[in-house]
Amino acid sequence: MAGDGLWYKDAVIYELHVRGFYDSDGNGAGEFRGLTLKLDYLSDLGVNALWLLPFYPSPLRDDGYDISDYTNIHPAYGTLDDFRMFLDESHRRGIRVITELVLNHTSDQHPWFQQARSSRENPRRDWYVWSDSVERYKQARIIFTDTELSNWAWDPVSKSYYWHRFFSHQPDLNFDNPAVREAAWEVMKFWFEMGVDGLRLDAVPYLVEREGTSCENLPETHDVLKYLRRRADETFSEKMFLAEANQWPRDVRQYFGDGDECHMAFHFPLMPRMFMAIRLEDRKPIVDIFQQTPEIPATCQWGIFLRNHDELTLEMVTDEERDYMYDEFARDTRAKLNLGIRRRLAPLMEGDRRRVELMNGLLMSMPGTPILYYGDEIGMGDNIYLGDRNGVRTPMQWNGGWNAGFSNADPEQLYSPIISNPVYGYQAVNVESQRRYDHSLLSWTKRLIRLRKSSRVFSRGTMEILKPQNHRVLAYIREFGNERVLVVSNLSSQAQAAELDLKRWKGSIPIEMFGGNLFPPIGDLPYLLTLGPYQFYWFRLRRL
Repeated sequence: MAGDGLWYKDAVIYELHVRGFYDSDGNGAGEFRGLTLKLDYLSDLGVNALWLLPFYPSPLRDDGYDISDYTNIHPAYGTLDDFRMFLDESHRRGIRVITELVLNHTSDQHPWFQQARSSRENPRRDWYVWSDSVERYKQARIIFTDTELSNWAWDPVSKSYYWHRFFSHQPDLNFDNPAVREAAWEVMKFWFEMGVDGLRLDAVPYLVEREGTSCENLPETHDVLKYLRRRADETFSEKMFLAEANQWPRDVRQYFGDGDECHMAFHFPLMPRMFMAIRLEDRKPIVDIFQQTPEIPATCQWGIFLRNHDELTLEMVTDEERDYMYDEFARDTRAKLNLGIRRRLAPLMEGDRRRVELMNGLLMSMPGTPILYYGDEIGMGDNIYLGDRNGVRTPMQWNGGWNAGFSNADPEQLYSPIISNPVYGYQAVNVESQRRYDHSLLSWTKRLIRLRKSSRVFSRGTMEILKPQNHRVLAYIREFGNERVLVVSNLSSQAQAAELDLKRWKGSIPIEMFGGNLFPPIGDLPYLLTLGPYQFYWFRLRRL
């Protein structure tokens, strides 16, 4: 699996929850042995990197993001040996593995916090952020607006307040303390030495606090990341940091540093604007956010996605845009959570296969590394009647049989109910049935991934947005070396025509990539294309 070290640029990442993927021992929840048994499915799908949600020992009050031991496996998911076998089998298939590392906070059950709260004189006391008053850091916003009233929580043991940016059972670590930085590096080293290829660094904007600031994106936070990156580069090769920073592109740009902080970062603001563009039938939201996206270092890459394990976040939109998104995509108020919408891709697209395909066509052709959420390749649904964000974390639907083929357990034993409604239920939507015919969403997604991987123009190329008069059509040229690809997408529910100014590529012949068919050569006149509802084309531009 050697190369130029930039494997993450050419990756197609698949995000999954170990607990929700496959239960091999019949206890109602997935584990690493079950996941290992399904690696051939993932290899056949065409993905070449997996991103796993947290699997560490945890009280599971926040689905594992409340970690109580950084260097072990939750017993429900198996053992370290099970994890090693999974890692080896993934690598044998050319699949890299990216795991979560929640550095900002621990569980309040972590031994570090238990020691820190035990007395004000304890050596670990300064590993967390304490105060005798709630008046400090008042300019920091509250992130979980639905559940938390303050960023401070009272500790009755040590009779003082501790700082938490997320749930009150997740105290923040104090990264001003060199011992905490060293401990964070030791955790990274443990997993890198085991063979993990990348770490998704959760909630990185909040690592450091300073009075009189929002306690986000502070220079001292970047000092921490530069330190950790330097240690990683000194010791390992081809390892990757992926920053989770739900911020505007200009702020996220800082997390790349000069190529000496994170290798990748999520492009959060792009995602809601893709949904906005398809509902407005207008390219403007997408074009605007790309215009706000700065250049990044050559070794760095954006991570782009349609959906993930969290709500469709509306933090990085205007108040007016948020109201519009709620009106259009969350008419049932149960779909709302914090500043977002807790729904999967297919229900957000109202089950319209054409729109699902168009969204994936955009995802796979835009600059950045695409991330697929488990089950979206078959069009899985969600359950907004489950609490928190659990509605999009239901068991994978493998077949139309017992428990959707996910588990042999009694249905009551499952960690979560399976989706069983007539539209998205496992009898109608499952891997086994979609494998049987070439025109299923699963088969189509495999072809799309294969085409994406057929050219580095998608993973490494530049993007130039064209501006046809018809605002319902989004068109752009991707270019890398001598390769050029023209992407044209109709964002509308009606057929559209567009005239594209392509005279710079006069004489080139557009070859439609899905069928290999030749279109008329490009001349001096505007190039006329007609597209059906939600239709898109990828053309290789081949010189005569």
